[in-house]
Amino acid sequence: MAAGSFEGQYVWHPAADDHRLARACVDVRAGRYFSAYEVLEETRGDWAVRAHRSLVLASEAADSDLVERWLAEDPSAEAALLWARVAVIRALRIADALDGRSVPMMRMALSACERASQMSPEDPTPWVAKLALARLLELYDPAPPGLLTSPPGPWTLFSHVIRLDPWHREAHHRLLTFFFTRHGGTRNAAWDVAAFLGQRAPTSSALRLLPLVALVDSHDPSVPLADRVWERPQWKATALGVYKRWFADGTDHRFTPVVDLSYLAHALLMARRELEARAVFMAMGPYASRMPWSLFGEPEEQLTRARRLCGLPVPGAA
Repeated sequence: MAAGSFEGQYVWHPAADDHRLARACVDVRAGRYFSAYEVLEETRGDWAVRAHRSLVLASEAADSDLVERWLAEDPSAEAALLWARVAVIRALRIADALDGRSVPMMRMALSACERASQMSPEDPTPWVAKLALARLLELYDPAPPGLLTSPPGPWTLFSHVIRLDPWHREAHHRLLTFFFTRHGGTRNAAWDVAAFLGQRAPTSSALRLLPLVALVDSHDPSVPLADRVWERPQWKATALGVYKRWFADGTDHRFTPVVDLSYLAHALLMARRELEARAVFMAMGPYASRMPWSLFGEPEEQLTRARRLCGLPVPGAA
């Protein structure tokens, strides 16, 4: 799982050590789409990488007309998928800005997701893109058995995704995000859903991190001793369980899972398990994610503080 040594600077780009994706992002910013087609086309069947690459590429393309040009010139499944991703990003941005165009943008995004799913019915990624829209669509299906709070949400849509790919990482995170308080959910519902999803996942899966993701999102620094929550037995056990069964087993990944490793390192450090957190940081090498650090302050400052507590080098150190 090693990502290479730390050489004095963080690498914040979400492509991390997926160098083909990083080069495709450069091309997208320059208005060229062929390399984006190549890096997406080779992921057919590898749904985790396809989801990640399409989301990163869409974030690069969302402020240009590149995807519209690509779709007009070469209406492939890859062009349709990236158009769906871009349309969803734009719809969410418009809605969060309380812009009056949110309804037509949402409809456009839905249409784009449906087109992509029709062109590649076996691909869960267009359905995951649609799941990102769930809070705008106000999808409130009854919860499945096994949840204490029985929170309604986009359960039918989620069920369709996991029929295509049972442990799809992004789908699980998208569903959990629907229940966050910042999207109109409740803290108890988010914890309940995170526990439900995490317990369903294989013990060797990074999805076991979901309760810790919910814990980060619910963090309220105004509450006395808020930073000591991670030291409680249940949260410490969750972090150590992921460390021992997912991280320490040396599970092979095509590319470094920077966001998951960041959540794990953060949880271990907050639980006062600096030795284990150090190992996770070392596996990340120079690659960095703004989450979860940005929820606690300026992300580079928070990450640098965390690495110092683990006795690791930081940018600018002599």
